[in-house]
This record gives sequence, structure tokens and C-alpha cells, in this order.
Amino acid sequence: MPRAPAPPPEPRTRDAERSRQAILDAAREAFAEHGLGGTRLEAIAERAGVDKRLIYYYFDSKDRLFLAALEDVYLGIRHAEAELRLDTLEPVDAIRRLIDFTWRYYLDHPEFIALINSENLHRARHLAQSARIREMHSPLVATLGAVLERGRAAGVFRGGVDPQQLYISLAGLAYFYLSNRHTLSVIFGRPTDTPRALAQRLAHVHDVILGYLMV
Repeated sequence: MPRAPAPPPEPRTRDAERSRQAILDAAREAFAEHGLGGTRLEAIAERAGVDKRLIYYYFDSKDRLFLAALEDVYLGIRHAEAELRLDTLEPVDAIRRLIDFTWRYYLDHPEFIALINSENLHRARHLAQSARIREMHSPLVATLGAVLERGRAAGVFRGGVDPQQLYISLAGLAYFYLSNRHTLSVIFGRPTDTPRALAQRLAHVHDVILGYLMV
């Protein structure tokens, strides 16, 4: 597919940054709603209020724009994780905060779940090309490992827990429910999206994770 001709550079840096961010915001929303295959660049340009040629100018192609949107949602959760300060809390409180954060972040950012689901359909071929995603490697697993060790030393957590496996389990318990709650509601014939149902699920995640960890 031939590239569209690039427009001339925008005269002011602030305007250029604003246009680029508007495209990225529109793309993140569109890809979350329609996936990579179902999203048209014309629709992104219209949503962003820019000329379509600017998309090629800043992002080169739809695939590269999709990668930029993926990097953007990962950057968002990494910044939020950095604010948790788990190292300042007692071990049990730190785990509770991490559970609550993970649940709330997924619930408040459905675009994160949608984009990750979409990228998994493509077997992570976009993320595999990203240098930024490796630079954004979260220190959360290392921090979690330190929390687990403090808990073990204090006699409240069992030993031998792999922090990476624990994080994957914790994230999976929240992610699966929230990404599949519509089908789960139909399959089991009960609401999954009401405040009561969401609170029950979060309480269950707490029970599962802390029940596994505590001695």
C-alpha cells in the first residue's frame, strides 16, 4: 500500500505536539472499539479533527499507529504503578493495595483490556517490534518480590513464592473477569456488571491471593 504524501512540517512545535496527541488519543479509542482490522484511518483522522495525511506524517502507517497506541496504554499503567509505593506499607497492606489497584485500573481503563486483547490476536507482533516497551519494563515485580520477602521474614507470608507468577495470577483473576464479564453473565445467567457483583468479585480476588500467601 503506497504511503500518502507527507504534508509540510507544522510551523509551531506546540501545534505539532497537539496534533500528534490528538491522533494518538483518537487512535487509542478507535482501536479499542473496533480492533486493528476494523479501524479506518479516515475515521481516526475525523475523530482527531486532523488531515489524514498527518497520520502518515507522524506515524507512517496504521500498524505503527497501533503500536504507538499500545505503547501509550502501557505507559499509562506503568506511571500509575509507580505511585503505589508498596515498599512503604506493611506486607499484607501492600498486597491489598496492589489487588485494589489492579482491579480498579482495569475497570477504569477498558481501552487497556481491549487493546491488549487485540494485540494477542496478532500474537504480539507489534509489541515485539517495540524498543520502548522494553524500556518501560515495570519494576513492580521486583518491588513485589521485596514485599513477599518482608512478609516471609515477618512470619505472615509463606516462603518460595515467585513474584512474577503471583503477579500474573493476580492480574489474571481481575483481567479475565473484566474482559469476559458479558459472556460470563450470559453463560451463568447472573449479572456481572452491577456494583454488588463487582464488589463480590474483588472480595474473591482478595481471598484467593491472600489465602495463598498467608501462613
